[in-house]
Amino acid sequence: SKFLNDKWMIKNDFLNDVQEHKPWWWNIKVQKLNLSAPLILLPEVSCQKAIEILQEKGYDQAPVVAESGLILGMLTLSNTLTSVLAGNAQFSDPVTKVIYDQFSKVGLEDSLGKLSCILENDHFAIVVHEQMQFNGNGSSFTKQMVFGVVTAMDLLTFVSRNDKK
Repeated sequence: SKFLNDKWMIKNDFLNDVQEHKPWWWNIKVQKLNLSAPLILLPEVSCQKAIEILQEKGYDQAPVVAESGLILGMLTLSNTLTSVLAGNAQFSDPVTKVIYDQFSKVGLEDSLGKLSCILENDHFAIVVHEQMQFNGNGSSFTKQMVFGVVTAMDLLTFVSRNDKK
């Protein structure tokens, strides 16, 4: 059962500090990774245009976010090309046809330990920052802003550059 799996419990915020012998970086916050701002795609971008944009800018993945700020999923070059070549999507289709809509999110204040647990199963995590917004009548709501995309390579690079041992 997933409720007996400590890594699942950490990933879903049910447990903290499970690992007895934590590495030096375990409790450092995600914000210390110094991630660059991601390239964001709107849902109406075509697969062809998305491929061109990602190749031109040197990215292999990008979050797809609605104008409202809702995170719809992640587009990757490999998944887009695989879908088009297999005939499951056309170059003219919107990117929403080929995005991964199952993805994990981490906040800037989450620990690298939590991120590490997520990256054991996922290729990436979307780093979000919650922001309070107010509308004209004074009511407020919380909106998640995409702050970055983090991969296992980002974590490994941070750990190897800052190794305290």
